[in-house]
Amino acid sequence: MSAAELARLGWDGIDVLLVSGDAYVDHPAFGCALLGRWLIRHGFRVGLVCQPRWDAPDDLLAMGRPRLFAGISAGALDSMLAHYTAFRKKRHDDAYTPGGVAGKRPNRASLVYANLARRAFPGLPLVLGGIEASLRRATHYDFWTDALRRPLLMDAKADLIVWGMGERATLACAQRLDAAARGDMDAASALRGIPGTAWLEKMDAEGRPAPQDGALRGALAAGPLVRFPSHAEIEAEPVELLRLAQQMEAHVHAGDAWAFEPVDSRCVVFAPPAAPLTGTEMDVLYTLPFRRAAHPAYTEPIPAAEMLATSLTSHRGCGGGCAFCSIALHQGRRVSSRSAASILDEAAALARAHAGGKHRRGGRGVAISDIGGPTANMWQARCALASPRKGGKSGACKRKSCCFPAPCPHFVTPQAQHVELLRAAAAQPGVSSVRVASGVRPDIALREPAALAAYAREFTGGQLKVAPEHSEPAVLSRMRKPGTATLDAFLEVFARESRAAGREQYVIPYLMSAYPGCTDDDMRALSRWLARRGWNPRQTQCFIPTPGTVATAMFYCGRDEAGEKIYVARSDAERLRQHGILMGRAEGSKKRKEDAPRRQERKTGSRASRSAPPSAEKPGRKGVPRTPRSKHVQH
Repeated sequence: MSAAELARLGWDGIDVLLVSGDAYVDHPAFGCALLGRWLIRHGFRVGLVCQPRWDAPDDLLAMGRPRLFAGISAGALDSMLAHYTAFRKKRHDDAYTPGGVAGKRPNRASLVYANLARRAFPGLPLVLGGIEASLRRATHYDFWTDALRRPLLMDAKADLIVWGMGERATLACAQRLDAAARGDMDAASALRGIPGTAWLEKMDAEGRPAPQDGALRGALAAGPLVRFPSHAEIEAEPVELLRLAQQMEAHVHAGDAWAFEPVDSRCVVFAPPAAPLTGTEMDVLYTLPFRRAAHPAYTEPIPAAEMLATSLTSHRGCGGGCAFCSIALHQGRRVSSRSAASILDEAAALARAHAGGKHRRGGRGVAISDIGGPTANMWQARCALASPRKGGKSGACKRKSCCFPAPCPHFVTPQAQHVELLRAAAAQPGVSSVRVASGVRPDIALREPAALAAYAREFTGGQLKVAPEHSEPAVLSRMRKPGTATLDAFLEVFARESRAAGREQYVIPYLMSAYPGCTDDDMRALSRWLARRGWNPRQTQCFIPTPGTVATAMFYCGRDEAGEKIYVARSDAERLRQHGILMGRAEGSKKRKEDAPRRQERKTGSRASRSAPPSAEKPGRKGVPRTPRSKHVQH
């Protein structure tokens, strides 16, 4: 991060500069640290500038001009989501900043950092990446200004967006620009056509992309080439944003299609998605020499680093395809998993580090808080139809979800293997316990009763996360979530297995208010559903329309995926009212008292139906609930 550190490494400069809105934590859960290690693994010298001041470009100049390009990221969250609550209130903390202090990154950080980099390094190629750029790559609705915004590249002074998981595309950028610097490749076209990227092109008389590069012209002509609704069409007819969101989902899943979106006289071209990393590549990536610690320049702890200190990533991607979830657009539905040996090696290394630095606290081993991903019980999940042995290919399936309306019979989820992995990790010397903090999907867990029993008996630390989100069928259908019968069956098994193990355990249900198509009556029904179970959950959030998702498009246009008009709680007053019903305030509180007095709870301190205990989440300023901070906030 400094010229002094360059000198200690024996470097006379850097090849790639990565700029991030997060503090520098050398841990694989932090995007810029992961990409930096990946580039170094392939022979490139990398410098990081984290949370630079944005009134002048001086911080970006600390290590001189990078030889190849500057990569720009807002950080682990969209910067607007990092700054504002579901009710557009300013947040007062930031988990990715030393001391948890808010305000260390600007609003719309991708734009601001790109402008700084352009001032600091005129003529240097600039590449945008991270969740903010990825989900704003096409026309999108911006909740915080209640306005439609153009694709990010139309406003940012950048050459390229890397969308989705960026290891392959970022490495390709470095390799191609390195080849161009040696004269082995045309510099003007070096960044064009890389899978998993987007860039601007002129259009021909027929309204199609007209790249100057002949090879790229041929690739676009060979197709398939998908035309997304233009920005002007979406402005004229809001339902076109819903069509765009659906087409973007399909584009990510298809695997081989090119796409473009006309904007004025130009267009944004989207290359086919980058292939997910193989299991072998995942093993290499996650066993790079991460320090698993914040940079020593920081004097205050970084909350996210502490939260993730004992967490291991076993896989990425999720077959759920929930309509409100960004994972489908960013990580994709196809699951990429590490091998058991790689994960166990990391668990052993974590135990050794813990023993070396913390043995004074009584000699207990390290408690591994999570071995998981977006959903813990999807490790090694795969589509049987996409198996090369069966002549299939990724993207052949037309389903929007591998789990809705019911888990696909071809979606293989070897949970017994996952349980054996968890047991092997727990048996490592120096490991005291293993948990699955990232939670499990009930509909998947019910497929293997023995695995579900193991999750309940062995790997739940008193609380297990599940995400029913709602109780009403119409709302759940628009979310692409299963009905409550699935949750009821799961709860019955979980409670039975917990009792059999002699453990008092609870389920932590994640719930959502003000989802598109959800009425006040739906919220009252949800409140009564909770009351019948004696539940008083605090892991709740009001729906936030984050850019790019199908649910956000439904919020914007007021229609569901079938084209039917739906009610949308659009104003802050409507959204607060619905959230108040969910949280048991106002009329919601009255309904709960009428439906289910909790005298037993007051006497015994227990929760009916083995349900959730009081959460540690506290109300935010003026009683507005904070959005829960979890490992997968964007989800």
